[in-house]
Amino acid sequence: MTDALVLASTELRSYLPILILVGMAVTFGVFNVLASNLVGPSRTGKVKELTYESGMSPFGSAHKRFNVRFYIIAMIFLVFDIEIIFLYPWATTFPNIDQSSSESLVWLGRILFFVLTTAVAYVYGLRKGVFKFD
Repeated sequence: MTDALVLASTELRSYLPILILVGMAVTFGVFNVLASNLVGPSRTGKVKELTYESGMSPFGSAHKRFNVRFYIIAMIFLVFDIEIIFLYPWATTFPNIDQSSSESLVWLGRILFFVLTTAVAYVYGLRKGVFKFD
C-alpha cells in the first residue's frame, strides 16, 4: 500500500512545474486586469463612449454583409499555419529515424500525405479564385 502511495506521489511531483507555470499565468492575468482597473484612468464622457473604428467615425449600419472571401483567406491561412506547426516536429524527428527500417517509410508516407492534402487545398482555393484581390 505504501509503495503505491510513494509511486503516486512521485508521479504527481512531475506535474508540479506545469502547475506552477499555470498558476503564474493566471496570477499574471488577474494582476494585470486588477492593476489596470485600479491605476488606469476612469474618466467617462460622451466622446469616450462613442464607437471607435480605426480613428474614423462609424457610418452606416453594423449589420452590413461582408464578402465571404475574407473568411476563406483566413481559413487558407490557418491551413498553412497549422501545416508549418506540424512540419517542425516531423523535420526534427525524421533525420533521427533509422532509414533502413520500415518506420521511416511510414513517417515519410504520413508527411507526404499531409503535404499533398495541403497542396490540394491550395489548388482548390486557387481555382475558386480565393487569391484574386480586386
